[in-house]
Amino acid sequence: MRFEALIARRYLGSKRQMRFINIIMLVSVIGITVGVAALIIVLSVFNGFNSVVTRVLVGFDPHVKIQGSEGKSMQMTDALTEVLTEDDRISAWAPFVESKALLFTPQLSRVALVRGVVDSLIGKVSGVKTSTVLGEFAFDDSKISAGIVIGLTLADRLGATVGSEITVMSPVGVDAMIVQFGQPLTRRCKVVGIYDSNNKDYDAHYAFISLESARRLFEYPNTISGIEMRLHNIPEAEALKSDLIRILGDGYSVSTWYDLHKDLYSVMKVERWTAYIILCLIVFVAVFNVLGSLTMSVVEKRRDIGILRALGASRLSITRIFMFEGILVGAIGTIVGALIGLGVCYLQIEYQVFPLDPTVYIIPAIPVEIRWSDFVGVSVTSMVLCTVASFYPARRAARLMPVEATRWE
Repeated sequence: MRFEALIARRYLGSKRQMRFINIIMLVSVIGITVGVAALIIVLSVFNGFNSVVTRVLVGFDPHVKIQGSEGKSMQMTDALTEVLTEDDRISAWAPFVESKALLFTPQLSRVALVRGVVDSLIGKVSGVKTSTVLGEFAFDDSKISAGIVIGLTLADRLGATVGSEITVMSPVGVDAMIVQFGQPLTRRCKVVGIYDSNNKDYDAHYAFISLESARRLFEYPNTISGIEMRLHNIPEAEALKSDLIRILGDGYSVSTWYDLHKDLYSVMKVERWTAYIILCLIVFVAVFNVLGSLTMSVVEKRRDIGILRALGASRLSITRIFMFEGILVGAIGTIVGALIGLGVCYLQIEYQVFPLDPTVYIIPAIPVEIRWSDFVGVSVTSMVLCTVASFYPARRAARLMPVEATRWE
């Protein structure tokens, strides 16, 4: 061990003089410990909520969606089909037709987004089929009443169950009805399934019918609203989006799962950074204490510094002594804080120490997800701040002249 580090440890553990300095050092260590632990815990909770939101949203939405950039519909061309079938990143794709419509029963009515899909393909691009809790997600257009699958919240608002009759009124022809020159297109449907996606917005506003029924109801004879895709690896969504835009040109609009909920993720990102900055203030206050305690230590160790310089210690060695002392304080606080933070996260993951009401929330406890990038980032930030705080008192100690330091001793 270098003699600078040895002296720094002796100074830090000294109990014979200037006990007030040791108390300030202890407060600094505790402050850094609390700040680091709080940062790791809070960032892990944010990661957990982010993963829950992503799992719920991506479980319903596709990874990538293609729609027409001009107008509501798009043509399913051979070139587009070739691109979708030849790209190895795409695991499945399916066309859809969607439009807002009025759903009503003899007692109640609600506006919903009705989506026409292929029941044999929807399970490959969306989790709605596996989320069907009542009935089944299957359509049979050979019957008088077409099949329809609605969300649990929408079913509650319409007072419908499996087997109930629902009339779907298309917006096509509404203008003619207003001037009494025609009637809107309607289709009588029978509820064949009810799904629960754990997202009340989806459950209250989405209904599914067969693709052919939707084409007739919304007058999409040879076109579709878009194409939904699932990928083998979701992180490849942005790269696939760039490639599709380049290949397909300006006639198509390509969106990823992140683009579909960009506002939500932007708000979550701002909240995360805000919490990070606020909690960093705890570490900053502790680091300021390190600066003050080291400065006082330089004043108290003035005679020792003069003796070391007289014995031949260089200015660089004096600087290292007090830099090591500040870094050691930061290292102790950072390591202890990181261990406490990881311990709390582990207890929450394994034992759910902080539960949530399952009747109100879709998760049983506060979600926690540890990311080592956050762990490393918090630790590095803490150590950098402590190192910077140690620089001024260390340089001040190095500038002391041996004669001036020992003149009155």
